[in-house]
Amino acid sequence: MSPDAFRAIALSMPESEERAHGGHPDFRVGGKVFASLWNDDAHGMVKLTPEQQDEYIDTHPEMFEPVNGTWGLRGCTKVILADAKAKVLRRAMRDAWRNTAPKRLIKMRETER
Repeated sequence: MSPDAFRAIALSMPESEERAHGGHPDFRVGGKVFASLWNDDAHGMVKLTPEQQDEYIDTHPEMFEPVNGTWGLRGCTKVILADAKAKVLRRAMRDAWRNTAPKRLIKMRETER
């Protein structure tokens, strides 16, 4: 998967926007980061819960691994772009978005279904 494909999936989430911090692109909802791209063009990150992180790593170890340090212990999960499958990343991105989005936006999206 290319960085542009990762970006497209992130920006397909409702009310998401691209910004930057630390010299790399990040993706936000309600002003909070739910995903980011690293400057190496090889990795991204999705902000999962530790339980979600364990599930994704268990089922797709070629695609996901914890970010190093405390951030990884809190659920920040590295996406290995070369091995990323769009369908799986969409699901992980949706989880990351839901973990971060304001409750009013989540509720609004659920009533639209």
